[in-house]
Amino acid sequence: MREVTRDFPIEKFENIQTPFYYYNTQLLKETLDVINSETSKFDNYHVHYAVKANANPIILGIIKDAGLGADCVSGGEVEAALKAGFTPDKIVFAGVGKSDWEITLALEAGISCFNVESIPELENIDRIAKEMRKCASVALRINPNVDAHTHSYITTGLSENKFGIDISMIDNVLECLTQLSNVKLVGLHFHFGSQITDMDSFRSLAIRINEIQEIFYRRMVIVDNINVGGGLGVDYQNPDINPIPDFHAYFETFRKHLVLRPKQHLHFELGRSVVCQCGTLISKVLYVKEGIGKKFAILDAGMTDLIRPALYQAYHKIENISSDAEKEAYDVVGPICESSDCFGKAIELNSTKRGDLIAIRSAGAYGEIMASQYNCRRLPKPYFSDKI
Repeated sequence: MREVTRDFPIEKFENIQTPFYYYNTQLLKETLDVINSETSKFDNYHVHYAVKANANPIILGIIKDAGLGADCVSGGEVEAALKAGFTPDKIVFAGVGKSDWEITLALEAGISCFNVESIPELENIDRIAKEMRKCASVALRINPNVDAHTHSYITTGLSENKFGIDISMIDNVLECLTQLSNVKLVGLHFHFGSQITDMDSFRSLAIRINEIQEIFYRRMVIVDNINVGGGLGVDYQNPDINPIPDFHAYFETFRKHLVLRPKQHLHFELGRSVVCQCGTLISKVLYVKEGIGKKFAILDAGMTDLIRPALYQAYHKIENISSDAEKEAYDVVGPICESSDCFGKAIELNSTKRGDLIAIRSAGAYGEIMASQYNCRRLPKPYFSDKI
């Protein structure tokens, strides 16, 4: 037998309506401290937090207080970042489909840069900026055509993709820029996938960026900023052993292999690696159902609360934090009227009964932010370790 997990204030959880998200704010702050410690070694490294990973206002406030910028992919995220106190000069706006109101909002706020993904978008930003008598700073998102070897749903940097501009089109883009008077090219932006833990993939990206910089250099174009996106993954299998990703190896990979021009600044857009391990979805067992050849632990949390397992077949470590009994195998499922509403099959849990608390780990990224009200369910509430 093992001891019951003591990392969670279980006695306090008993009085909270499940399911809910529990955030370890101390771990979040420690993670941010490591990021700042590593980037402080370089005068020209800047980290923008990818708001899409988790836009909880308290989470955003902690990240803002740590000095990071914000990477936004919608007008709503720009508004959330501004409301949380991020200064406009630290906000970048990416996304393949920016609508006119979103572009107008960002220009009015005075954000630092738009990451532009097509010629039509470039032309539209110029048009709106002209009407507003402003000049928009833009970075071109170039597809590096480097395979990150991740799930097909989160691979974004191949040549034929809805995201970004293929390098073969660069002459057309540069020609377009010469005809636009209300945009200013200030950077090149790259992002090629998510949940990447192999540093060789980032090494390949850095080398490819060097080659692309040479293409621009031969056309007498040198930009002030290189943005390598994010994508650094986390250890979903061992959240207690590896609660903080290897940021040292990550930043060191770019230091070793990316060749920056004099006075160029290097930007990163980290999301999952910042917040993932600090968040846990806490649920309660409604029923233990005996099947013909298996047992089902039916929870009050479902795919509406954490969609990643249903959407990506993603793995999350699942623990019964109420029990110290011998382990048994369960299919851990939710109450949603969909067969895909399953968190994991043949999961080894300490012997489980109705009312036990289940912790679904590493849920701080793409958890609460992607929750829905399908089946007219209530959204899960957030609770924080320093406020519970």
